[in-house]
Amino acid sequence: MPRLPARAIVALLSVALAAMAPVTDAHAAAPVAAPDSTASTAPEPAPALEPFIARYEVLNGGHTLGNATLQVVELDAPRWRVDLTMGGRGLFRLAGINAEQSTVFEDTAAGFLPLSQATVRKTLFTRKRTTGSYDWQARQALWSGDIKEWRQRPVPLQPGDMSGLLINLAVIRDAEPGKTLHYRYVDNGRARPHVYRVDEALEGVRVGELSYNAMRVTRLPIEDGAPDNEETVIWVVEGVPTPVRMLQREDGEDTYDLRLIDYGTAE
Repeated sequence: MPRLPARAIVALLSVALAAMAPVTDAHAAAPVAAPDSTASTAPEPAPALEPFIARYEVLNGGHTLGNATLQVVELDAPRWRVDLTMGGRGLFRLAGINAEQSTVFEDTAAGFLPLSQATVRKTLFTRKRTTGSYDWQARQALWSGDIKEWRQRPVPLQPGDMSGLLINLAVIRDAEPGKTLHYRYVDNGRARPHVYRVDEALEGVRVGELSYNAMRVTRLPIEDGAPDNEETVIWVVEGVPTPVRMLQREDGEDTYDLRLIDYGTAE
């Protein structure tokens, strides 16, 4: 029977999918792809962010662990919130595992600007909560709660910094065949670069009863310039606001697989 890695699956969803240009005082630079020397025209404007809710089946080694839900909710413009919840059925239910994570952000002309974050992880016997704030005037982020002491130290902010959940949204917005996407992940008391490569050709992906022609987007296994043993792959479909599939690998082996069940407009 597979282990029950609530933290690992939250991490997969919250990272599964920027260049640092000067900005005004309160806004981060938009995450951008590496320049394409063959491009002859200016890129089209990014599609407008819209509310949605998506449900995923979480698999490990062929076993159903449970379900995950990802949603984007519009608050007072230009403020939004992205939420991740998981649990429900399968082994998650047997172990009493439930996890929730939210990031409040602004959708600005310069890109997604994180403002605050909250994470709750529960099992049968434990409940852990952390909160984070992104102070763009002071240019630092802080986390508190049930978190290691060294992760409670201020993290200096740079233009374009995003939480893991926001990077997922940015990948959906930025992905184009053949491009390389650069972001800086600032989450849970840590900061590190994330680099994604989009395959040149579309790939057929079957999820449940539906088939998609999707862009395969791979997060390169690099952390702080040193190789690591983890790889994240997500499949992005034009017109679908959320990944249709997300896969995590360790040492070249598939571990956690999230497959889209359905999605629609969030109320």
